[in-house]
Amino acid sequence: MTDQTKWHVLGNAEAVAQTAVHRILIKAQESISHRGVFKLVLAGGTTPKRIYEILSEQHQEWSKWHLFIGDERCLDVNDSERNSLMIKQTWLNKIEHTSDFLEANFHPIRAELGPEQGAADYANVIEPFLPFDLVLLGIGEDGHTASLFPGHQHNESELTHAVYESPKPPLERVTLSKQTIARSEQVMILVTGSGKKTAVTQWQQGDDLPIAQIRAMNRVDVLIEPDAMPA
Repeated sequence: MTDQTKWHVLGNAEAVAQTAVHRILIKAQESISHRGVFKLVLAGGTTPKRIYEILSEQHQEWSKWHLFIGDERCLDVNDSERNSLMIKQTWLNKIEHTSDFLEANFHPIRAELGPEQGAADYANVIEPFLPFDLVLLGIGEDGHTASLFPGHQHNESELTHAVYESPKPPLERVTLSKQTIARSEQVMILVTGSGKKTAVTQWQQGDDLPIAQIRAMNRVDVLIEPDAMPA
């Protein structure tokens, strides 16, 4: 942990999702007001999915939102395990005035190209947009975040990494690097479920987990429900 990491214990998983949406909308308004654009990095998983469901019901200046993804599985674009497909089905395809969101403003990872080519392609995509305004992240039961796994070594100068031998299938993925995540104004880490308690305990004790190495330009906020907090 760092001094910039702030912990917010909320009532339950729904409260985490609702609070996250509230913070996202505030940051979007601030970024659009200051720079005319909001650059948001999305996460996969159950809690983010609920966030996207809530966002699909909002009325925003969607044409000024640029959406990116923190990591992706190297599967066919229409595979049900793809984060990009979940985001489209849960959020983007449900926006009431779809024309308000420009298709070109959604920047999925072309992980179907394979880890190396997919990572190289996405590095070229994101570089002109850095720094990001806000990055959403989750945490795995082993302390991983995005597809940054314990024990994996990467070239720290890269914007993106090709991932092989993931501890959970599929084995091949593409992920943003810690350095890229750190080039964001804010990071918001979403933690729900009792299965995360051990990883959170290790994180708070100072273990060298990927989640513990996350930084931001300004602040890192952890939104966590009581079930995931150490006893």
